[in-house]
Amino acid sequence: MASHPPSDCCTVGVKHEGEPTGTTFKLADNIETYVAEPKGKQKDAAILFITDVLGVWQNSQLMADQFAANGYYTLLPDLFDGDPIPLNGSLAVGLMEWLKNGSDGKHPHTSASVDPIVEKALKYLKEEKGFKKVGAVGYCFGGKYVARFLAEGKGIDVGYTAHPSFVTDEELAAITGPFSISAAETDTIFTTELRHKSEAILIGTKQPFQINLFSGVSHGFAMRGDLSVKSEKFGREQAFLQAVAWFNEHLS
Repeated sequence: MASHPPSDCCTVGVKHEGEPTGTTFKLADNIETYVAEPKGKQKDAAILFITDVLGVWQNSQLMADQFAANGYYTLLPDLFDGDPIPLNGSLAVGLMEWLKNGSDGKHPHTSASVDPIVEKALKYLKEEKGFKKVGAVGYCFGGKYVARFLAEGKGIDVGYTAHPSFVTDEELAAITGPFSISAAETDTIFTTELRHKSEAILIGTKQPFQINLFSGVSHGFAMRGDLSVKSEKFGREQAFLQAVAWFNEHLS
């Protein structure tokens, strides 16, 4: 496996200050979706934001706003039907049980349930909004779906992920577009061994790729890092700029 399944480190972190400026609507009539639109000139490509297990919340909304501030129409759908894991919160069930069956035991958060949401979001961006190219960002849990939909004919043209989880070797080997990764020095999910393994797989794809390793940070830094800690603030900001630079280069 190119990265391990999610664990408790995927749910901890710091809520960032700020006021989200986007709007919400129902995608395909039933998927709660946050959209951030550029205030100035809009680029010809859009970004699909695929979240971690915390879903659509303060930090992910602020991040979507930042992509919009860089000219990208950014779509942030709720992957979990109103059943995300709260920041630093606990569940009556464990994380793996939540993934398998949801917090109520009836609503799984597996590929069988997430794939259709990603498909509807991509269809909306390309068919209804008319974007010819779509880049995707995926944090932790979301990294798996960036890789899955960067395969031939799946709809994502350029991918970026930070500290990905749950990505299989086969999913990574099947990508057909540029892929960029931000990795943490300390990460029990995207470990040093799996990072090196991913490098070998990416070389084999013959696609443009990039892996940046950030010292002094751990899994989740790019989304939930403590901005009062210098290394985490720097890592979070530079990981975001890495994503923007990657899209500016490969989505143009």
